[in-house]
Amino acid sequence: MKLKLITTFLLAFSLFLAACGPTAAPTAVPEPTEVPAEPTEMPVEEEMAPSIAEIAAGDENFSTLVAALDAAGLVETLAGEGQFTVFAPTNDAFAALPDGAVEALLEDPNGPLTDILLYHVVEGAIMSDMVVTLDAAMTVQGEEITIEVTDDGVVLNGMALVTAVDIEASNGVIHVIDAVLLPPSLVELPSIAEIAAGDENFSTLVAALDAAGLVETLAGEGEFTVFAPTNDAFAALPEGTVEALLADPEGALTDILLYHVVGGVVTSDVVVTLDSAETLQDELITIEVTDAGVLLNGAVLVTAVDIPASNGVIHVIDAVLMPPSMTDAEMDEMAEPTMTIAEIAAGDENFSTLVAALDAAGLVETFAGEGEFTVFAPTNDAFAALPEGTIEALLADPGGDLTTILTYHVVGTAVPAADVVELESAMTLQEEEITIEVTDSGVVLNGVVNVIMTDIMATNGVIHVIDTVLLPPSLGGNAEAEADMVALVTIAEVASTSPDFETLTAALTAADLIDLFADAEAGPFTVFAPTDEAFDALPEGVLEELLADPEGALLQVLQYHVVEGAVDATAVVELDSATTLLGEDITIMVDEDGNVILNDSVMVILADVQASNGIIHVIDAVLVP
Repeated sequence: MKLKLITTFLLAFSLFLAACGPTAAPTAVPEPTEVPAEPTEMPVEEEMAPSIAEIAAGDENFSTLVAALDAAGLVETLAGEGQFTVFAPTNDAFAALPDGAVEALLEDPNGPLTDILLYHVVEGAIMSDMVVTLDAAMTVQGEEITIEVTDDGVVLNGMALVTAVDIEASNGVIHVIDAVLLPPSLVELPSIAEIAAGDENFSTLVAALDAAGLVETLAGEGEFTVFAPTNDAFAALPEGTVEALLADPEGALTDILLYHVVGGVVTSDVVVTLDSAETLQDELITIEVTDAGVLLNGAVLVTAVDIPASNGVIHVIDAVLMPPSMTDAEMDEMAEPTMTIAEIAAGDENFSTLVAALDAAGLVETFAGEGEFTVFAPTNDAFAALPEGTIEALLADPGGDLTTILTYHVVGTAVPAADVVELESAMTLQEEEITIEVTDSGVVLNGVVNVIMTDIMATNGVIHVIDTVLLPPSLGGNAEAEADMVALVTIAEVASTSPDFETLTAALTAADLIDLFADAEAGPFTVFAPTDEAFDALPEGVLEELLADPEGALLQVLQYHVVEGAVDATAVVELDSATTLLGEDITIMVDEDGNVILNDSVMVILADVQASNGIIHVIDAVLVP
């Protein structure tokens, strides 16, 4: 049986070979040739890119967007067929909306939310290389997005920056933006008055409108075009003009303000076609297009245009427009000063320290009365630059050095800037001279004090503003200002007047050491003074325990921070250690960065605070014996 099967197989195989052989030689059986079979490729299904909705759902930065799309029923749209371009705001973009805005939108998904979301979608897949060629794109919501290429990148609607591009999806492309776009139809524009009030560059204009009772007019209904002068424009008027106008709001001020307003909305593209425009003051403004830009009345430049408002449009200008009917005599009269030196100083927050000093010294009435004076007025910053505690010490003794210093800032005649620059010196009411030098940087007094503003005119003289307090030669002069003024302040006064040493002052008082360091004749001492933060860094409860034992542990700790003698920083760095009033040494080293380190861990963070009875070095931790 087995043999029969083999025979049958061989017979069948022979017939197969015969059938495959050439017909011309049927009797010849060729050697079989092995032919490799062609491999058959299995069809592979191409992997589809995720949809816009799927990409957004898979990125945690778009969780707010996805929640909004879901609430508005738009997920299926952006997951389905079609080609879309989505400008996708991140979570941070939504978070930057006013408080409660996102929640309010989600509560009314069929209202503004849908409009806002559709305003982020454009039909068709617009890749970034095409976006940068466009000025605008029509959204599915039916309103346009403006597109601008700036130095920062692509900006939409003038405020939303495109931060990532060309995230491809099966049904379009995503570009990421850093702000939520709001359709123009949903944006409630502020009024002209509100825009001005919200811009610090228009604070003088707002004050003028308020004084003239015109705020309500420009906040209400109607259509206006306002040529709005900036604060700098008002400041460029002759000295005292603004004050004079505000003092007569129903007269010249109202006329001038109405001369800046045209009835109706006149956008910049229309302005440039006009030769003039009639104002609400019933006089014309002339208009001219020049190489420099649009000029009004031949001299006033338009510097910004088309700021839209709910009731009109604002164009910004660099000077105040004066009605043609206003005479030179009226202008001169407005420029006349109306306030005294004392009133000007009292009305300017930059002179609050000067006013306090004048009041303490009983000099306010002098500068509020008749006479002719020139005051070189130090600013608050000038007083603040004096050594720590100096101002407090001066105010505590107004009949002494304070009066000497203040009268050294006053010349007994009105000397405008044009005359100051012709002088080499000027005699003061304190009967000592101020030296005057004109340098490349400006006018310098006593070699170190800069005049930073001139010719503030008053009814009884003129003010020139300076950046440093002038010190009379009899007090050492400005060249030795710090060395002379520190003699006014003790270690205790430095500590008690500094906000950084409140805990140290309390501890010195509790340990009955404050009087020692308040004695100008005692010492000198060198105090390594821990700040309030240094005391706060002590373990919980330690400070309270020290204060509870003022004659014991607290006294020992404080004495361990004091070295006899005035040891300045240049001497400290030469030491390995210093013996304290407690009788124990502090170790001293200088690390590779040049920092002075005490006891291996406490750093000196400020050196050489001078006092009349010694020196203070400020440290960042409490030294423990």
